[in-house]
Parts: sequence; structure tokens; C-alpha cells
Amino acid sequence: MSISHSSSLAFGKQGRVQKVVANYIEFSQYPECDIYQYDVTVRPERGDFKKLPSPAYMRSVFDAAMREFRQTKLQGIPMVYDLRKIAYAPKRVCGPKEVLELELDYSEDGRKIKYTIRLQEAAVVNTSILTAFMEGKGNISIGDIQAAVNALDLAIGSVLHLEMVGFNRSFFTRAQSITTAGGLELWRGFSFSVRPGIGRLYLNVNTAVTAMYTPGSLLDSLMSILGVNDPSKLRGRLSAQMLREMGSFLRGLIMYMQHRGLQGKRKFTVRGTTTKALDEESFEWEDPEKPGSAVTVAVAQYYQRRYNFKLSYPFLPGLIGRSNSAFPIEFCTIAENQRFKSHLDERQTADMVKFACQKPADNMRRIMDVLQQTNLGKSPVVQAFGLALPNKLIEVESRVLAPPNVTYGNASRDMSFTPQGGAWNMRDKQVHTAGVPLNYWAVLVLASRNYVSESSVQNFVTTLVNTCATTGYTINDTRPPIVYSNANADVAQMMAQACRSIKLRPNAAPQLLLVILSSTNTQVYQSVKNYAYTKLGIHTQCMQSKHAQRPNMQYCANLCLKINAKMGGINQSLTLSHMEEMLHKKPTLFMGCDVTHPAPGEQYKPSIASVVGSTDLLGSRYVATLIQLPSRQEMVDKMQEAFVRHLRLFFKSTRMKPQRIIFYRNGVSESQFAQVRDRELIEIQRACAAVEKGYKPEITFLAVLKRHNTRLFPIGRDGDRTGNLIPGTVVDKSVTMPGMVDFYLFAHAAIQGTSRPTHYYVLHDDAKFSADEIQRLTYHLCYTYAICTRSVSLVPPVYYAHRVAVRARCHLVDMGCSFEEASTETGGYYGGAGTAIGRAAATAGGATAAKIIKISSFLDESQYFS
Repeated sequence: MSISHSSSLAFGKQGRVQKVVANYIEFSQYPECDIYQYDVTVRPERGDFKKLPSPAYMRSVFDAAMREFRQTKLQGIPMVYDLRKIAYAPKRVCGPKEVLELELDYSEDGRKIKYTIRLQEAAVVNTSILTAFMEGKGNISIGDIQAAVNALDLAIGSVLHLEMVGFNRSFFTRAQSITTAGGLELWRGFSFSVRPGIGRLYLNVNTAVTAMYTPGSLLDSLMSILGVNDPSKLRGRLSAQMLREMGSFLRGLIMYMQHRGLQGKRKFTVRGTTTKALDEESFEWEDPEKPGSAVTVAVAQYYQRRYNFKLSYPFLPGLIGRSNSAFPIEFCTIAENQRFKSHLDERQTADMVKFACQKPADNMRRIMDVLQQTNLGKSPVVQAFGLALPNKLIEVESRVLAPPNVTYGNASRDMSFTPQGGAWNMRDKQVHTAGVPLNYWAVLVLASRNYVSESSVQNFVTTLVNTCATTGYTINDTRPPIVYSNANADVAQMMAQACRSIKLRPNAAPQLLLVILSSTNTQVYQSVKNYAYTKLGIHTQCMQSKHAQRPNMQYCANLCLKINAKMGGINQSLTLSHMEEMLHKKPTLFMGCDVTHPAPGEQYKPSIASVVGSTDLLGSRYVATLIQLPSRQEMVDKMQEAFVRHLRLFFKSTRMKPQRIIFYRNGVSESQFAQVRDRELIEIQRACAAVEKGYKPEITFLAVLKRHNTRLFPIGRDGDRTGNLIPGTVVDKSVTMPGMVDFYLFAHAAIQGTSRPTHYYVLHDDAKFSADEIQRLTYHLCYTYAICTRSVSLVPPVYYAHRVAVRARCHLVDMGCSFEEASTETGGYYGGAGTAIGRAAATAGGATAAKIIKISSFLDESQYFS
């Protein structure tokens, strides 16, 4: 990387120094020797697998072979397996050019299957490379140490698998679980991973929560999903939506089928459901008692004739397994230890958040408890790999940075003040800069008049207007049209009707629809946003009906912040003098980028990247550019085109060319840092040259990671009221990455649970910021997020980029807008009416070309995502 920890500027010095506890254990010993890597081929007697079985099954087969051959062919040498095709051993189990074959009779559910497991040496991993990497010696990248780290991870994991259910580096137990809706359970567990630090090797241990299928009766789970207590109530009432919900829940699930006519249990994986009920779904069947004569029978009829078993619920569909066999739901049970990988619904998510939310002290105590219980350092396998570790978390040095001054409008009682504890309120404050006054707007109520009366809506509007006036934003039309509909109506049609109800002057356009929702139904919310962005080109502000019934000034003030930002205003900012001091008086363009990917199973839907850029000298106003990418691609194509746009918008707004670009790139794993940095840095430089020949602003490129397992805990009374570290706490030593300038930052005040710091890595820096400067700048920017009166956990350019990307996916992909036409004859919108990307992408295996997604010209240069 372009900056290393050997630099005198690599560590910060500013701030109050204090010790904190990290969820890391320092290895007191780790191997500096050879570990042997083997290719593993598991082959059944009947021929090669077309597709490898589940990791759990592969582990069971491999472990059985290890038990049988450990003391004979394996010479007492333990092996650890990645459950796919690689295994590691601390000593050589066969010669470099030899193949070791283990023939195993494996028993499952009363059936014996013969397997041949072939082991062949693939590489020799010298773990001394870890020491060189941690000490910053040589040109060693993260990828170079991955094999050594994987081997040690698997050695640790092999111990945990004995007592817990493992998925990659996470391990869970049903002993600590709760039941949630929809046939699911929530399990507690832990994640374990070997992490190199500066001069030290650590084991990172964190608490974890996951959703699991409830084992047992499939019928009970489906009743929970469909919200009925008696299967008979589904007779003739299974809608297409219900079938989709069932299919989504079942696909890929491992089942056991058993009934009194079948010997033993039959195991199968669900491929889908039949399109008809089992008393209607038919097939050609040759009765064993009448050989040579095939007849057409319904599946329900088959079970009665073949097994003398009359189905209790023949009106239900069946499950489709291998060879298109159909199985009755009432005979099926869900196998144990299966992880739910799809999206949780609203209730399940709420249960997950509540279940996962633990105070920092409780989290740390649970980590210590599992360390004592597992006692990893005493494991023979761990010791065989040369590892030794105590059951003790480490302490590291942190610093607490001072918060910035935040400034509001001139009419505020405290125009500039220093927030304490990462939060403040709008009392006696006015917005920094008011946006365009609200002259043409309407209220759309998606609830009945009996529930939300027109008088209560008008009363709320009056409170909102008055609150906005107090807050410094002007709403001129104090009695906008109020249009009623319901959530089941054609939302797009009702929004268009609401817009038509606005009395416009010639050449004027509607500015805003305030949409009052009867519930938190995400599909209705998505419909509103989708139509506003793709058709109407109008800002929307959604709210729940309960707030309209009881107008509250604080709630109205929060709405005012969102509306003002949408209308071009600035709610709060850092002081100009402070920004100039941090940026050395150089006009600076702040950029953020994030990429969202389709959910598991959405094979042909595209990934979406969002790039946001500031348009003012305070880093307070942002606009967004959306880019459609091939499915699951992390590298952002069209970056040059996006950057050209943002350079021009910055110049258009400030009449200055940025002398500095600070680019925060979210969502890139450590192993991809060099690739993403090199590629996207070139794109940025090309964009600058495209704007003006010879134009070379200073570029600072930072990677941002929010999804990691590092947690830091205060010691004694150093924390805040929630027991978390206070805003401004930064850690840039010990547990950070060797050979890089990186730091963990707590920028926000936690509301509940255990805070997660954001991890920032400086991958390139033309500006030559000191560690103190980049840490303080990043922290202080977290006080400028437009729509709340508190510092946020993620630097705003990335926060906005993530918000835009997630919203674009939900409104454009899930709602079925056509990406394929997004940049053609659509009049400047995302896309016209049409089918979602799917079959068009399928022709190329989902690899659609990248393209800029254009939005309405009315919203294009606004902060519509606020």
C-alpha cells in the first residue's frame, strides 16, 4: 500500500489516551513452520458428484474417514477440512507426488454408501510468512498469507464443530435460542477468526445470532408462515402469493419423508412445489400388481393405491424433489441444523434485533464464558498445529478525539456550539440554509377517513408549517390539497391524482407529496418511492398515520430536516473556518461509493452501485449517480463517467475546481483492496483528465468496512450511559492491519446494544494527510449527516451512497422496473414500464452490461434520498 505503519505519521497522537478491551486473544505461540495443504476429492461408488452435497454432509463423511484411518493410514496426524476441496495437516501424510486413498463405508439413516476419499499434496504453506507480514517485512499482501490463516482458522473451527453447529467461521447452538414467526428460530453463537495485528497474531471472538429453520413438522411451519391454525382452512384458498411464500421458504431445504408404508426415512432436498394440489397433480404410473399397464393417477390417489394411505390434506401442493418426485407435505419433517439464508420479514427482523441486542458488558461476559467452556488451548488438534492461547482478552490503547463545532442558521440562539455525547436537539435553532420554499404540494392519505380524519390531517399540516417556520424553513401553501385513498388501491394512480389536485402556475411543477401511510407495510412504501422516482419526478415524504393523529413538534422538526434537504437546503454544517483549516483551504470534493447485490437466489438481477459527491465547500450537500452492474459484481464499471458528472456538478455549484478529492469506498473486502484501489484510482484520474487536460487534483482513497467482528469495550467508568465507548474513540494500534494506515472509529453514541466501530483504511493519499488529520476529518464529517441531530456511525458520503443503493434496489428491482431501457427513450427516468431484468439477462448468464441509471431531471441534482 502507498502508506505503511513504518511512517512516522502512521499513528495518531491527538486526543485523550485511555485503555480499552478488544475482543481479541493474543496467541502466546503460533507455528513458524510448514503446514501441508491437500486437495480433497470425495467420490461415491456410483460416480462423481454432479454437485457437492451440503457442507454439513461433507463434514460428516470426512470426519468419519478421519476417525477410521487416523491411527493407520494417517499415522496419527490430524487433518482439518474446509468442507469443499482443501484440507490441511501439520505434518506430511503422504509424499508430494503420491495419492492417498481412504475407502469408507459411510452409514446414514440405515443406508450404507461407499466413498473413496483421495488426498494429494497441493502446496506447502510456510507460516513464517505471517511473522514477516505482521512485522511489515517484504512486499507481502493479504492474499499471500491467506492459506496460512485458513489453516489456523480450520484448526480452531475443528474444535468448535464438536459442540456447535458451524457455518464458515461462525458457530451456533440451539441451547440458546428463541422461536420467531414463520417457522424459524433464532440461535445465539460466536464467530472465531485468526487475525494478524501489528507484530502479534490474534484470535478474534465475537457474539453472533442467526436464523434457523425450526426442525420437525413441515406442516406446522407452513401454517405459521401462512398465518392459519388449521390446514383445512386452506382448502381452495391457496393464492399465488401464498404459493410464492411457500416456495421461497422451502427451496433448497433438506427434508425427511416418512409414513407407515415406507421402510425407514427418505431424505431429499426440496426443488420447489407442485403447481396443483395433490388430488389434481397426476402422472403416469405402472401398478406393481398389474405390470405392463400404465395408468394416469393423481398423487393423492397413488399414495392410497400404493401404500393404502389416504392423505388428510390432498388439497395442498406437494414438494418436488430429485427426478421430479412429488412428496406430500403432511409426511415431511424438516431436518435439523439448517440455516435460513433468505430475507427476514418485519416481525422476524424485530425479533432478531431484540434478541441480538446486548449490553457491552453482557457481550464481553458471554465471550469470556465461551472461551472458558471451549478451552481451545487444550485441544490436541490446536496443539498439533503449534497454537497456544490463553483465555484472556487483550487491552489496547485508544484515544478520544474532541467533537467539532456545529453551526446552524444566523437566527439560532446558539449559532455555533459543540455537541456533547454525540447528540443534540433543534431547540432554539434554525437550519443553516433554507431550501426552496414549499409552494406546490399535496397530502396523500393512504388510510380511511374514519381512522385519520381530514381535520386531524389539516391540524398536523398546520403544526408542520408552524414548526418549519420556527426551524427556518418556509411553507407558503399552508392548506395543501388532501387526497384520500387506501393501501390496496392503485398507488401510482392515486399519486398522479394527488399531483393533479395541486393548483400550479404555468410552467410550475409539483414539489412534494406528503404521503401518510396506514402501516409500516414496506411494499406500499416501495410503490410510493418507485413511482415518484420513475414516473412523476417528484419528492415524497412518507410518514405513519399515528403521527398525524397526535401532532408533535419534535417529530415535525425531524420532517422539516428531511424536507429542507430535499428542497436544496443545508440543515447543519461544520464551520467554514474549521473546514478550511482541516483541508488546508483547498476546495475539496467528498465522494462515497457503495454496491448492493441481489439477495441469495436472485440469480439474474443486477447489482447496483451508487456514487455520491458533494456540491458545496462545506461537504454538506450531495447528489447521487446510480450504476447498473452485472449481477454480484463488486468492481464498479462506469466510474469514470460518474466522476466526470460529479466534478462538473461541484464546479457548477461552487465555480471552483476541486483541488482535492477524498473518496470513501464502502463494501470491499481486505483481499480486494489492491485490485479495487488500482482500478478505481485510474478511473478517477481519467475522469479528471477528461474534464481538463493536465488537471490532477490530490486524491485520497479510503476503504470503509462496517461488517467486521471487532468490538471494543470500555474499562471501568470510561464508557457512556449505555456502557459503550464514547463518540470520538479511535484505535489505530495493535489490532489494526500491518503494513497499512487504518483505524477503528466510534463516531456515534449508541442507543442500545453494543456499538460496532467503523474500520477505515487509507489506501492512497496524494494529500499526505497525517493520521491525526484524516482521523479528525472523518470523525467531524460524521456530524454533518443532514437528517438527524446526532453524529452517525458511518462517514456521510458512504452513508448516503448506501442509502441510495439500497433504495434503488428495492424500488427498481423488486418493483419490476426495466433496467434494460433505463438509459434509452425514457425521458430521463430510471426506466419505463416493462418487465424486470431476468430472461434478457439469462441469455448471457446474468452478465448484463454496466450502465448509468438516469433519474428524473426534476430530481437528478437534488438530495432526493434524504
